[in-house]
Amino acid sequence: MGWNRRYSLKSYVRSSLWTVPLIAVAIYAVVKPLTEMVGRWMIRQGILDPETGFFGLSMTGARSLLADIVSADLAFLVFTFGSLLVAIQVAGGQYTPRIIATTLLRDNIIRSISGLFVFTLLFANRTAGWMGEEQVHQFQVFIAALFGFASVVAFLFLIDYAAKFLRPVSLVARIGEQGLAVVDSVYPAPSSGVVAAPERDGARADPDRIVRLQGRSGIVLAVNLKMLVAEARRTRTIIEVAPQVGDFVAVDEPLFYVYGKAGAIDDSRLRTLVAFGTERTMEQDPMFAFRILVDIALKALSAAINDPTTAVLAIDQLHRLLRLVGKRSLRIEEIVDRSGQVRVILRTPNWEDFVHISFREIRQCGAGSIQIARRLRAAIENLIQSLPEHRHDALYVELALLDRAILSKQEFPEDVALARIPDSQGLGGSAASVAGH
Repeated sequence: MGWNRRYSLKSYVRSSLWTVPLIAVAIYAVVKPLTEMVGRWMIRQGILDPETGFFGLSMTGARSLLADIVSADLAFLVFTFGSLLVAIQVAGGQYTPRIIATTLLRDNIIRSISGLFVFTLLFANRTAGWMGEEQVHQFQVFIAALFGFASVVAFLFLIDYAAKFLRPVSLVARIGEQGLAVVDSVYPAPSSGVVAAPERDGARADPDRIVRLQGRSGIVLAVNLKMLVAEARRTRTIIEVAPQVGDFVAVDEPLFYVYGKAGAIDDSRLRTLVAFGTERTMEQDPMFAFRILVDIALKALSAAINDPTTAVLAIDQLHRLLRLVGKRSLRIEEIVDRSGQVRVILRTPNWEDFVHISFREIRQCGAGSIQIARRLRAAIENLIQSLPEHRHDALYVELALLDRAILSKQEFPEDVALARIPDSQGLGGSAASVAGH
């Protein structure tokens, strides 16, 4: 199996809810025989009384306890999956569908608790079926009772966790954390204070070979840069990845541009170093976190929902991400080998791209809201104060556009003056809080 297929499979498993319950079934298949062996050993050694055990349950009491555990865990499972389906529908409609696979279905707490319910249900049901008419398997009943108690506690915790998890502030904060991690991995170097030249095509000759996509169209999820560098070094070539991570690539579109001894390159091997999927993921896509946060803000600002406070929460996280991005080197990524020779070129978003996605659409949809206008101004002015000077030009452009939008949206001079006050809370804070934001 090639690297791209392994990566796509891994991404699918991480965003699938059924995988952890399936693992729980495998664990049950191993644990249940072990507990039966341990129970028989404890009886032979005199550690466990086969009549009284830990609880002193009779056959009727043991069967009743196990039946209660099975019924409870079955109800927990039905409630959990039913509620999750409702939560997915609500979250997709109120926030954005893009949080379903990236956030909701990847939550390990929800997946693990579902696995616990499945394991306990199978264990208790098997224990009840394994007992004969005369002997109570006290150790297995004790283990089933422990897992049953753990299931009740986990269910109560899950209700509280899900209620908090689905709040707007929790969702946008989690997306912000994921975005910070991606920025750290894609842009590890601090900014040098020098703006990279935006154009490179004119400086590089035409490629000696173009490797095109075959098979199935899709979105670029990730690129195996380490193996690409090794392949380019082995063949003494320079390999340029034509799309950037997050782009949709159709069949027969360019996937790689090869410079140098192009005849030494194996096309099929290169194609296995790019993973494709049907939906963007965050692992190597720093722009996707911005896209999700902006979509949440736009949905909140829509006439159907009209919740500018949720949009302010999204702007908080965009502000947080931009502060980190602005301090990192965003040059066109030229990856070198151990000798310092450029081997791989991979395009990544530049500073203007991040600024545009963070402010343009939100300003267009929300400039009429004084709350949004004040929060956008607070974010822009804070970034101007905290980021290096070579990041300021794009921010000043956004500030000027915001002023023009306010004048076009607000009819009264008093509202214009109020909308031009930077406020990190949107409406309710003060300009004094901006500098320390």
